[in-house]
Amino acid sequence: MLSTLLIALSITLMYSAPLTLAAIGGVISERSGVVNIGIEGMMSIGALAGATVGYFTHSAWLGFLCAGLAGGLLALLHAVASITFRADQTVSGIAINLIGPGLSMFLARYFFNGATTTLPVPNKLPKVIDQQNLKVTMFRGLNIDITVLIAFLVVFVTWFVFYQTKWGLRIRAMGEHPAAVDTLGVSVYKSRYACVIISGILAGLGGGTVTLAIISQFTPTAISGQGFIALAAVIFGKWRPFGTYFACLLFGFSQALVIILGDGNVVIPSTLLAMIPYILTIIVLIIFVGRSSAPKASGVPYEKGIR
Repeated sequence: MLSTLLIALSITLMYSAPLTLAAIGGVISERSGVVNIGIEGMMSIGALAGATVGYFTHSAWLGFLCAGLAGGLLALLHAVASITFRADQTVSGIAINLIGPGLSMFLARYFFNGATTTLPVPNKLPKVIDQQNLKVTMFRGLNIDITVLIAFLVVFVTWFVFYQTKWGLRIRAMGEHPAAVDTLGVSVYKSRYACVIISGILAGLGGGTVTLAIISQFTPTAISGQGFIALAAVIFGKWRPFGTYFACLLFGFSQALVIILGDGNVVIPSTLLAMIPYILTIIVLIIFVGRSSAPKASGVPYEKGIR
C-alpha cells in the first residue's frame, strides 16, 4: 500500500512539473494583461529544442536551457502581434499553437533524416531522489526529478515577486488598469513584452521537462494537450501562483491515476483511461470558469493615451 502511494506521489510530481512551469508562465502573462493561449505551441517547440540539443550535445542541461530560449522566441512573436500591432490575442495564440507543432515536426525531420521522432537523449535531467539510491527499503518507490524542485522554486519566486516587490505590484496593476500604471512612468509596452517572453521561456522549459525528464525524446505526441491543461490550471488557480500550482498537482494526480489503473488489475480500456486528464480539465472549467475573475485588462490591447 505504501509503495503504491509513493509511486502515485512520484508520478504526480513528475507530471505536474511541466504543467506548473507552463501554467505559471500563463499567470505571469495574463497578470500583465496579455492572454497567452499559445502555451501549447511554445511547449512543443521547447520540447523539440530540448531533445535535439540534448541529443547532439549529450547535455540535458544545455538542452533544457535551449528549450526555454525556443519557447521565448515563439513568445516574442506573440508579443509583437498582440502588443505592438494590437492584434487579437486569442487569434495570435491560436496561430502560435499551429506554428509550434508544425515547426517542431519540420525541424525534427530536418535534423533526424526525415523522422518526426528524435533519437533518445543520452543523458536525462537528474533526479534529486532516486529509488535505487534510497537506503530505506520502505521508500524504494519514491522518485523525484530535479524539475519538480525547479517548478516549485518558480512558483515561490513568482509569488514573492508578485506580492512582495514593487515590480510585482505594477505587473498586477497593469492587468487591471494599465493606464494608471502608465502615469507612474512605467512602460506598459516594455513590461508586457517582458512578461510574455518570460511566459514563453517557462512554457518552453515545460516542454523541455517532458522530453528531458519524462520520455527522453521528442515525438509528435510528446505535447498533446498539456498546454491547454496548463491554461485550465491558471483559471482553476484564480491567476495566483500557489493556487495554480495546486491545480497542476491535481492534474498530475489524474495522470498518475491513469498509469496506476493501467498497470493494475482493474479492467478498463486504455483509451478510456487516457481520457481522464482531459475529462477532469473539462469538469474543472465547467465548475470554476464562472467563479474565477480574470484580470480586467487581460486580453485588451493597450494604446497609450486611451483610457
